[in-house]
Amino acid sequence: MNPLRYRRIVVKLGTSVLTSGSPKLNRAHMVELVRQMARLRQAGCEIILVTSGAIAAGREHLGYPTLPDSLASKQMLAAVGQSQLIRTWEQLFNLYNLNVGQILLTRADLDDRERYLNARDTLNALLDHGIIPVINENDAVAIAEIKVGDNDNLSALAALLAEAELLMLLTDQPGLFDADPRSNPDAKLIPEVQHIDDSLRRLAGGSGTNLGTGGMATKLQAADVARRAGVEVVIAAGHAEGVIEGLTRGEAIGTRFPALACPLDGRKRWILAGPPPAGTLHLDSGAVKALVEKGSSLLPKGITAVEGDFSRGCTLLLKDPEGHLIGRGITRYGATDLRRLAGQHSNAIEALLGYSYGTVAIHRNDLVVL
Repeated sequence: MNPLRYRRIVVKLGTSVLTSGSPKLNRAHMVELVRQMARLRQAGCEIILVTSGAIAAGREHLGYPTLPDSLASKQMLAAVGQSQLIRTWEQLFNLYNLNVGQILLTRADLDDRERYLNARDTLNALLDHGIIPVINENDAVAIAEIKVGDNDNLSALAALLAEAELLMLLTDQPGLFDADPRSNPDAKLIPEVQHIDDSLRRLAGGSGTNLGTGGMATKLQAADVARRAGVEVVIAAGHAEGVIEGLTRGEAIGTRFPALACPLDGRKRWILAGPPPAGTLHLDSGAVKALVEKGSSLLPKGITAVEGDFSRGCTLLLKDPEGHLIGRGITRYGATDLRRLAGQHSNAIEALLGYSYGTVAIHRNDLVVL
């Protein structure tokens, strides 16, 4: 048997994997998945489990009630199902003398730097004590509607938090295809993806089933975030025999997204994973070249337009003259100030504003180039 290629992994299990396409949790298959993870844990691999299925578990526990398609109904099902789901995982891992620890996250837990670090410390403490962290979106208290693919993206953020080496997104599909396999019998599996571009996103399409909230498009989003932080990502079929063990040993299963070179440091991981962007800065070609090729800070002179109403310290998207996203970073000036400073030399900042927070709009230490 091949030795382990990865020592810390994140396993994301979609609802379609946990239910096997039925209306309820398929505990027989969940036992098989746990058996694989237990064997890896015994071999020295650290495992973080990101699990979907709370709403499906809630429906099952309540006897499949007829409910309105509302946020309150989804939150109610999630509140009931979350306890059922974690109890099931606890029982199954206990068969192999392994303990689990539940972590419920919302986006707000990752937006704030201190809460982000607290979540990271909790995750590492569980792993240090040989406990399997079981992570889910805290859907029962979500203030926005439960969005498509939350747990795909959540698994990428968990991989960043844990500084994992591999993220496996296990679904009801063998991987990403060059055409829709549901309508095209000649569709071929793409074994490896080096670049995620618009044509690939179009291939991903939408949600493949009605059982979960995610589709292949959200898996691409998750893969793009994780690989930029130095995490390898694989999309594979959760019902393939021995899939978790095989992927951890580096076997060619599913669609693999190699990690990008030069993984980000801790602060830049948070910039990539944490706060949602509050606005957008459009840059001229000179600024883009300085950021991408020289690793420079962003100067006010390179800004051509400012979108949004944001304050100092917010995370912003950076776009080139063609509108392509080239990075994201934390601004040293608010939107009103940057509109006055756009296109101006740095030595004019104090004269224009009456004060200065420094010569740069975004410092390179607060910037992630994509």
